[in-house]
Amino acid sequence: MTKRRRMRATLLAGALLLDQSAQAETLPQAIAMAWATNPELAAARARQDALAETPEQARAAGRATAELGGNAGYDRLGYGRSGSSGVTATLPIWTGGRVRAAVRAASSDVAAGVERLRDAEAAVLERVVVAYADLLYNQRAVETARVGIARLDAQVAETQSRFELGQATRTDVAQLEAQRASVAANLADAEGALATTQAAYRAVVGEDAGVLSAEVAPSPLLPRTLADARDAATAANPLLLAQRRVVDASATRIKQARAERAPSVDLAGGYGRGVVIDGSDWRGFDSAATIGASVRLPLLTGGLVSSRVRQAEATWRAERFETDAAAREVVRGADAAWADLTAAQARLRASTDGLSAADLALKGVRAEYGFGLRSTIDILVADQSFRAAQLDVARARADTLTAQAALLRATGRMQSDAFR
Repeated sequence: MTKRRRMRATLLAGALLLDQSAQAETLPQAIAMAWATNPELAAARARQDALAETPEQARAAGRATAELGGNAGYDRLGYGRSGSSGVTATLPIWTGGRVRAAVRAASSDVAAGVERLRDAEAAVLERVVVAYADLLYNQRAVETARVGIARLDAQVAETQSRFELGQATRTDVAQLEAQRASVAANLADAEGALATTQAAYRAVVGEDAGVLSAEVAPSPLLPRTLADARDAATAANPLLLAQRRVVDASATRIKQARAERAPSVDLAGGYGRGVVIDGSDWRGFDSAATIGASVRLPLLTGGLVSSRVRQAEATWRAERFETDAAAREVVRGADAAWADLTAAQARLRASTDGLSAADLALKGVRAEYGFGLRSTIDILVADQSFRAAQLDVARARADTLTAQAALLRATGRMQSDAFR
């Protein structure tokens, strides 16, 4: 990503942050906050900015250079105190392709770095989605346990009244109290898990979250079919694209190594003047200027150049094999992410149906209990089933969201506006 595109994305993230309250409560807001403030992203972008300077450094080897030098000293046998200064300049005329190859290799390195930066950004955004999903589930778990305790408190009070009227037993009251204690223990565990996920959310987003919104629309960038996911991963996965750019750089470095056999021609010139200091008398020598061309033609390198060429060729072959391996890996990652998303969506549909059935069953059992048609055990079982169904739905929603993020990253589509 170029500096201009990053600046535009940062300004967009800032605009989103101005529209939100002090705490990020929706997934797009959390992503915008992390995009604008996450230090890992800032470090990755700074490293890419540093890498982007390497082509310019490679071009400098083909440009004119000049330097000013001087010296002063005392010669007891000759001129006494004296000094000299001069300017020298060098202009490469022919480098045998060394500079051109170095620039192309550096440019390929920069292109690979751009793709690695994309993956680093996608990794952080995926962590934001995972943290959001985990926090959303744990908030729901705490809420479910608290509502369950309130419902059981009411049930204990009702059963206690029935016991006093002789319509229930002490065992019924004890069973409900035991269930309430169990749910209270679940609440303690849920609150501990909530604190842990809040810390993870704060670390990646940069702010504490309020009550998160459970309404997260599916990303419009998700592939429609498994074939689409594979094609997208092969075409746009940043790690695969980075590896392809590495192959390009390795191929260019073979040419760079071979160029060491070629001659080079430089145009060089200089101008200098010296002086003798005798008391207050400064006597200058005649100034001198030189200009000429120098030619360098390697005749014997002891096998060094040939070895470097063979080394570059072997590195290029290795990088090509790494590219084949990366292509297989991105397809495997797309397949796995697609399978996880499909399974999570199926669990969500089944869990939603199960929650509707559990809600209806709990209401029915409570109504029938009022007419003496159900026992306390029936209420406990129905209540526990209802709470378990609620948690199943919450877990399936979180898993679906996490699987979406993994699929988006695998297909190279995990970006700041993925969940707009």
